[in-house]
Amino acid sequence: MLTILGFVMIAAFLALIMMKKMSPMAALVLIPALFCVLVGQGAHLGDYVLKGIGDLAPTAAMLMFAIIYFGVMIDVGLFDPIVRGILKFCKADPVRVVVGTALLAAIVSLDGDGSTTFMITVSALYPLYKRLKMSLVVMTGVAATANGVMNTLPWGGPTARAATALKLDSGDIFVPMIPALAVGLVAVFALAYVLGRRERKRLGVLTLGDTGLVTEAVPEKETEEVLVGAGSGGTGRTPADARPTTGGAGTGSDDAPATGSEAQAGDDEGLQVLDPQRATLRPKLYWFNAALTLALLTLLILQVLPIPVLFLLGAALALTVNFPHMKDQKARVAAHAENVLNVSGMVFAAAVFTGVLTGTGMVEHMARWLVGGIPDALGPHMGIVTGVLSIPLTYFMSNDGFYFGIVPILAEAGAAHGVAPIEIARASLVGQALHMSSPLVPAVYVLVGMAKVEFGDHTKFTVKWAALTSLVVLCAGVLFGII
Repeated sequence: MLTILGFVMIAAFLALIMMKKMSPMAALVLIPALFCVLVGQGAHLGDYVLKGIGDLAPTAAMLMFAIIYFGVMIDVGLFDPIVRGILKFCKADPVRVVVGTALLAAIVSLDGDGSTTFMITVSALYPLYKRLKMSLVVMTGVAATANGVMNTLPWGGPTARAATALKLDSGDIFVPMIPALAVGLVAVFALAYVLGRRERKRLGVLTLGDTGLVTEAVPEKETEEVLVGAGSGGTGRTPADARPTTGGAGTGSDDAPATGSEAQAGDDEGLQVLDPQRATLRPKLYWFNAALTLALLTLLILQVLPIPVLFLLGAALALTVNFPHMKDQKARVAAHAENVLNVSGMVFAAAVFTGVLTGTGMVEHMARWLVGGIPDALGPHMGIVTGVLSIPLTYFMSNDGFYFGIVPILAEAGAAHGVAPIEIARASLVGQALHMSSPLVPAVYVLVGMAKVEFGDHTKFTVKWAALTSLVVLCAGVLFGII
C-alpha cells in the first residue's frame, strides 16, 4: 500500500504543477500532508516536517546568503566583463547563446555546487535571453542538464556518497567514468545546438542595428509548445509577440524598461543589458571583489568550512566593504529579498515533501519494490540495471536516500552474480543529469526562481532531455566497457 501511495503522491504532485493547477510551494506542502493522513500517520506529520526542515535548514541558509552575495556582486559590476564577453561572442545568434549557456554552466560547475553554478549562469545570461526574447526554459533546461553531468565530480557529492556507501575510493569510481561523462557533456552541447537552432527558427535571423534588435526573417510557427514561455516566466506568448521589433529594446511589456545606454549606437551598445552607469557599481573595488569571490569558491571546493558559513561570512564582508553605510546595505538586501524569500520558501516547502516521503517509509517501499522486481536473469547485468534505475530513482529520491539506502542493496544483488561493487558505483552516477531537475533538489529552485520560470514549465521541458542525456552516458559506459 505504501508503495502505491508513494507513486500516486509523486504523480499527483508532478501533474498538478505541470498543469499549473497548484503552485509548487503549495503542492509541496499540501499533497504530502494529505497523503500522510491517508496512510494513517497524520499524528506524526509534525515530526516528519520538523525532521525534514532540520535536514534542509543548512541548505536554506546557504541559499539565502549565497543569493545576497552573488546579488551584491552583480550590483557592484563583478560580472559585467563576463557578460560583455558573452555578448561579443554570442551577438544576436540564438545558437551561440544556447551553446554558450551550456559552456558557462559546465565551467562554473567545476566548483561542485549547483546553486553557485545556477546563480552565476543566470546572472550572466538572463538579461541576454530577455533582450533577445529567447525561451527562458531553454536556459534553465540546458544549464541544469550540463550541471547534472558535471555534478559527478568527486567533490560534487554523488561520487563521494557512492564511495562512502560502498567503502570504495572516489578516484577509482570517477576516473574510469570520465570517457562516458565526456560523451554525456558532448550530448549536452549537441542538445544546446539543436535547441539553439529551434530558437533561431522561431525568432528569425537577428541582427544588431543602431537602435536595437531587428529581424531579417519572419519567425515560423513554433515547433514545441513549451518554447512559447520565453521571456515571461513561462506564462506563454504567441509567435507574433515573440518577434523583436525595430526601434525598441527588444523586450516585452513586462520586461524592465530599457535605459538610455541600451539604445546607443554600435554593436556593444545595441545589445547592452546591464546599465553601465548604475549607482551600485564599485569599479575601484573590482579586484577586491574578484579576489573575494575566487577565495570563496576555493574554500568551498576545499571544504574548509561548511558552505552556509562560507556564504554567510562572504555576504557580510561583501556588504560591509562595498556599501559601508547602513542605509545602502539595507537597500541591497531589500533589492534581493524577493529571490531570497522565494527560494528559501521553496526549500522549506520541499522539506515537507521529503519529510513525509521518508518518514512514512514510502520511499523505502518504492525503492525495494523496484529492486525486488528485477528478474534473476538480469543479475549478471546489474551494472546496466543500476544505471537504468538511477535515472528515475535519483529524480524521486534525494542523493542521500539513493546512495545510502538503495545502492548498497543493488551492490549486494550484483555481488551475488559476480558483479563488482565498483561497477555498481560507477553505474549509479548515470542519473545525475536528470537528478538536478528533481523537485527534491533545492538548487533547482534557485535556477527557476532567478530565471523567473515556472517550475512546471521547467520540468515539462527538461525531463525528457535530461533523461536522454543520462541514457547517452549509460550507453557510452557500456560501449567503453566501464559499466
